[in-house]
Amino acid sequence: MNFDTAVDWIDQIFDVLLDHEVRQVYHVPDAGHARLIVACQNSKNIRTVPLTTEEEGVALAAGAWLGGQRSVLLMQSSGVGNTVNVMGLTKILRFPFLTLITMRGEYGEFNSWQYPMGQGTRKVLEAMGVLLYSVDKPEEVKATVDAAARSAFDGGQAVAVLLRQKLTGIKTFGKK
Repeated sequence: MNFDTAVDWIDQIFDVLLDHEVRQVYHVPDAGHARLIVACQNSKNIRTVPLTTEEEGVALAAGAWLGGQRSVLLMQSSGVGNTVNVMGLTKILRFPFLTLITMRGEYGEFNSWQYPMGQGTRKVLEAMGVLLYSVDKPEEVKATVDAAARSAFDGGQAVAVLLRQKLTGIKTFGKK
C-alpha cells in the first residue's frame, strides 16, 4: 500500500465526517482506523469514545441521535459479530446508523482467525437489515463514504461501509 494514497483517503473520510456534522466517533483499537481515530481525537468538533466492545457503539449511536447528534462507529470486521444482537435496535428504534468497517479475512490475509468473521460480515449485516457499501479503491472512498452518510443521516438507514483489504493493505505484523 502506498502511504501517501492511504493518507489521502483517510483524510477524505475525516472530511466527509466533518461535512456531515458527525460529532461523536466510537471505536475499539484498530490499526486500520488508527490514523482516522487520531484525526478525530485531535478535532475540536468531534468527541471520540473508546469502547470495550463494538456493541456499545450501536447503543451510543442511538443515544447520540436522541440527543440531536450524528455519530459513527469504527470497527474491524472481526467486531461485527459482537454487534449482532444489539444491531436490531437500528430497526426497532428507527435511528440513522453509520459504521465504517475495516475488513480482515480477505485479500492476502495471513491470520486464519480473521477468516470466519471476515467472510461472514456481509451476510451478518444483511441479515440485520443494514445497507452495505463496499470500497477497495482509494479514488472511490470519498464518494462511497459520502453516499453512505447521506443514506444514514438523510435517509434514516443503518449503513455500513466495508473498507476492503485491498484498500487498507495486507497486514504483515513483521513478516516480509
